[in-house]
Amino acid sequence: MFRRLALAALLVLSLTTVVAPQAGAELTSPRQQWLRESANGLFLHWGERTAPAHTDCAAWEKDVTDGGWTAQYWIDEALKLHAQYVVLASFHSRLGYARAWPSQIPGSCSTKRDFLGELIRAGDARGVKVILYMTDDPQWYWEGLPAGSSWFDSAAYSAYKGKSVDLSTRPGFGEFSYDNFVEVMHNYPGLAGFWIDNDNAYWEQNGLYERIRQERPSWTLSNNNEDTPIMDMVSHEQKVGMTPAYDYPQAVLTPQPRMTEGEWKLPTKGAWWFDGSDSDVDYPVTMGRMIANAGSSVRSLMAETAMVNGRFPAKQEAFNNFAASYLPQIWDTIHGVEGGGYLYGGLTPGFWNDGAHGVITMKTPDLQYVHVLTKPATASQIVLRDNGYRVRAVHDYRTGESKPFSQANGYLTINGITQWDTYDTVFQVDTEGQVPAYQATATATASANGHAADGLSDQDYLTYWDSNKTLPVSVTLDLGAAKNVKYLAANQREWSPTYNRNSFGRPEDSARIKDYSVEVSTDGTTWTTAKTGVMPSARAVQYVDLPADTMARYVRLNVATTWAAANAPNYYQRLRIDELWTGGEYATPATSTGITVDRAIPVGDLKLLPVFSRTSGDHVLSVIGAADGTKSFSVSVNGEAPRTVKMTGWSSSAPRIARSIPAHLHAGLNIVTVQATGTLDEIVVR
Repeated sequence: MFRRLALAALLVLSLTTVVAPQAGAELTSPRQQWLRESANGLFLHWGERTAPAHTDCAAWEKDVTDGGWTAQYWIDEALKLHAQYVVLASFHSRLGYARAWPSQIPGSCSTKRDFLGELIRAGDARGVKVILYMTDDPQWYWEGLPAGSSWFDSAAYSAYKGKSVDLSTRPGFGEFSYDNFVEVMHNYPGLAGFWIDNDNAYWEQNGLYERIRQERPSWTLSNNNEDTPIMDMVSHEQKVGMTPAYDYPQAVLTPQPRMTEGEWKLPTKGAWWFDGSDSDVDYPVTMGRMIANAGSSVRSLMAETAMVNGRFPAKQEAFNNFAASYLPQIWDTIHGVEGGGYLYGGLTPGFWNDGAHGVITMKTPDLQYVHVLTKPATASQIVLRDNGYRVRAVHDYRTGESKPFSQANGYLTINGITQWDTYDTVFQVDTEGQVPAYQATATATASANGHAADGLSDQDYLTYWDSNKTLPVSVTLDLGAAKNVKYLAANQREWSPTYNRNSFGRPEDSARIKDYSVEVSTDGTTWTTAKTGVMPSARAVQYVDLPADTMARYVRLNVATTWAAANAPNYYQRLRIDELWTGGEYATPATSTGITVDRAIPVGDLKLLPVFSRTSGDHVLSVIGAADGTKSFSVSVNGEAPRTVKMTGWSSSAPRIARSIPAHLHAGLNIVTVQATGTLDEIVVR
C-alpha cells in the first residue's frame, strides 16, 4: 500500500516550491488539523456589560455564581450544535474588558473564580476545544459608565509596570493586553488557542505572535477581518446582503487552502451579547449557512447571547434543541468533507435549474453530496454542472432510495424527486473519476509581476494569474495541436465577494469576469469568435460551452469587463484566475468500476506499478492522495513521455484528492512508472 504521499495523487515527479497567497501565510501546519476538521463553533460574548449590565467586577461575579453558572451547560449546548470548539469573549471592548479568570495583572476586571479554567476542563472532558477571544481595541473604555469614568485602572497597571501607561491609548492597551496573552499562555496549557479581533501595533512590534508560536506551538491563532500571515485562520464577521441569504461564502474573500471561518449572530436582532431581549432565530438561514459554509470549506462560528447566569434565551435554547435532532440526519455529509467545485474538484455548486440553489460537499474523490438548500419552484429534478465527473449512482441520502439520473453535454440531471426537506435535501452521488482535460500552455496580453499567465495552466492553486489592473485583457491556451474543443472552464480566484457591499467602511465587489468572448484558431493567425456572453458573478468553477465540432489549437478568452464597480478600487478591473482549462469530451455515466492499483515495486527512487488490461485501448488514470501545499508528480506509462500532475491541499493525510490523465494501455501487462518524493495512496485505472 502506498501510504499517503505528500500529495496524493499521481505519480510523483518532483516536489516543487510553492508560492503562498501571502508571504509566510500559515497553510499546512499540523496544529491546524483539528480546527480544519471542525465544522461548527460556538461564540460566547459574555462579560460585565451582559444585561443587566454591571459596573462592579465583584458584584458581576457574585451574580454569575448565585445565578447557577456552570461550564457544563455551555459545553452541552455546544454539542447540540455539533460544535467542536467554543470561543469565549469576555475580554471584549464592549463588555467592560472583563477577564473571566484570576489575574495577577491589574488594569481591568478580573474574577476570583476561574470561569475560563472550568470551561477548559469541561470541554476537555467532552472533546470540545476552548479558544480565548482577545481584543485589540481600547476605544470603548468609557461606554456604559458615568462621564469621566473608565473600565481601565491605568494607575494600578502603571504601578505594576513601574512606568506611566495610559490603557485608553492603543499603545498602552497593546502593552496591557500583551501581558495578558503571556499570563494566559503560562496559566492555561489546556487552552486551544487565541481568537484575536484585529491587530495591535504593539503586539506586532514586540513579536507577540512569534512568542505564542514559540511557547505554545500547538495553539491556533485566528484573526477577525484581517489576513495576518502568521495566523492559522481568517474569520469573516457577520456578512449579509447576499442572495440567497444563507449563502455566506458569497461574502468570504479568502482563497483556499487558507483556513477560513464565517461568524454570525444567531438571534436575528440585537447585539452580539445578551441585551435583555429574546430575539427570533431564523432557522432556514442558520441551517443554510452551516451547510453552505461546509460547501466552501468554511467553518461556522455561531454567536449565542448567554445571560448573566450563563444560560441562553429561550428561543436560542429551542434552536439548539432542534439542531441536536436535525444535524445527525446529515452530519456525515457536512463534517469531514471539503467543498466541491473548487481546488479539490467536485460537482458545481450555486444556482441550478428552476430557481434551485445548493452546494456540494466531498467525502472522497468519488463520494460527493448534493445539498439542495432551495428547491426548484416546480420541477421534480435537479440539473447541475457535472464538472467532468462520470456518475455511477445517485441515492437519496436519508432514505437510501436510488434515484434515476442522466448525463449529457456537461450536466447531471437527478430525476424523480418527490420529497423535499425544509432545510437540506441531500443526494449521495457516487462517481468514477473525472474526464481529463487537455494539457495546455498559457499566455496573456497583460500580467502582474509574480503572477504570470503560466499560473493559469499549472494545476497549482497557490499560484494564479493577475491581469495587472488591465481591461480589456486576453488569455490564450495553446493545446499543442488542433483538437475538438467542447468547453472552456475556469476557477477564478476566490479573493473577492460576489456582490457589491461595504464591510466596516471598506467597499468590496466581485473581481470576476462579466462580459467576455471566446475565440479559436487552428494556426494562431486566423481567429473565429466561438462564443460571447456574460459570466455570472458566482463562486466555484464556471463553464463556457462552445459550438459543436469546434476545432482549435488555440483557445482565447477575451475579458472586456469585470463585475466590480469603480467605487470598490481594490477590486475594480483586477481579474485573477487560478486555473483555466479546456477539453474535448463531456462526461457520460460510468458503466464499470475502476481497478485500484495500490502495490508498487520500488526501483531506486522510482515506483513501478504493474497494470493488467484485457484489451488495448485508451483509459483514464486517476491519481489519488493528499497534499500539504502544492506537490508535483510525474507519471509515465510503458516508457512514454511522463505527464506531470499537481495537487494543492492542506495536509499530507487529508483531504484525499484525485487528478486524472489519459493513458493508452496495451493488452496484458503494462508498467506505470512513478517518480515520487513522497508516498502515494493509489492509482485507479478506469
